[in-house]
Amino acid sequence: MTATVTRTSPGDATECSQILAQATADRRTVRIQGSGTKSYLGDVGTTDIELGTERVAGVIDHVPADLTVTVGAGTRMADLKVALERAGQFLPLDPPHADEATVGGVIAANSNGFWRARYGGVRDLLIGTRTALADGTVARAGGRVVKNVAGYDLDKLLVGSLGTLGVIVEATLKVLPLPETSDGLVARFERPDEAFAVAHAIVRAAARVEACVIDRTDESFWRVAVQARGSGPTVMRAISDARREVAARHGDAAELADVLDRMRELPARATDGALVKVSLPVAASAAFAENAARLESFAALAVDAASGVARVHLTNEDDAVIRDAEALLLAARMVGGSGRIERRAERLRSRLLTWPNRPNGDFLMRRIKEAFDPAGILEPGRSAFA
Repeated sequence: MTATVTRTSPGDATECSQILAQATADRRTVRIQGSGTKSYLGDVGTTDIELGTERVAGVIDHVPADLTVTVGAGTRMADLKVALERAGQFLPLDPPHADEATVGGVIAANSNGFWRARYGGVRDLLIGTRTALADGTVARAGGRVVKNVAGYDLDKLLVGSLGTLGVIVEATLKVLPLPETSDGLVARFERPDEAFAVAHAIVRAAARVEACVIDRTDESFWRVAVQARGSGPTVMRAISDARREVAARHGDAAELADVLDRMRELPARATDGALVKVSLPVAASAAFAENAARLESFAALAVDAASGVARVHLTNEDDAVIRDAEALLLAARMVGGSGRIERRAERLRSRLLTWPNRPNGDFLMRRIKEAFDPAGILEPGRSAFA
């Protein structure tokens, strides 16, 4: 269990930087809290201060003609979605915890969903930030237009930093016009090779889809969920091609409904046991998923067919969960992928670390951490380098 001594909620970047400067001087550790949807990430322990971002929220600047929006980091993704829809636009990110996640949390956790292959991830859509640093300064990076000047792209450094380098207080992101129409399907298959063959054919088709995901629960079948959005003819062709691929391999197709949303929210549901997240070469994802489904503790999995990102939920007796989680991480490394324990039950935290092995770039990232936060007050234990 983790605990904090003091909670504070700054109202702007200046106040936030002052809090951090004082914490650095006093050597008091700081945990950054948006809506708390991803508080399970990392191996964070007891901290002295919890810094909430709920007061640095709201749309600061929206220029529909430039397809950009600037918001406070504490803005909920759901609220931003509503604001953009009024102008006929949307932010092409579909992260887990979609209803409650904040913009700052999505950036700090590099939280991408199934649209990544079509629109790019957080790194691609983020074009500017304001960040309060541990020394009390406020750093600006990028800008509020898509074409920024050349130089060090510090925005990218903040993506996935989990708050260990600074507190993001403002972000500028690229947006797009709302698609004219949307359609989708979900197909069932008895064998994993059939499901993955269909999914890979759909992903490679001329008419691109928004998302194509394979999942498996403790039931005996595999599902492929497909979503297409855009102009009417484009969507019609994409779904028609998908139905043809499904029929060619004797799958049963049905309406998509909320299936894709449930697949995306696997991290929110996986509160017991352990949730393993791996990034794999696309060609290796079918064999990995098939082997994962045979594990003693297997409960569910979801694989993004376009990116090779897979999540596997394990539930069983603790020793079995730990054994199977370590086996999955080893299997990912053996095919040139990488992985981590994304979530686990509280009782497993001391026995199952987020990063059982040091990730690539360890030395370099530690040097960066020392430069941004030499006192080590920001989110100790949250990332592999903090």
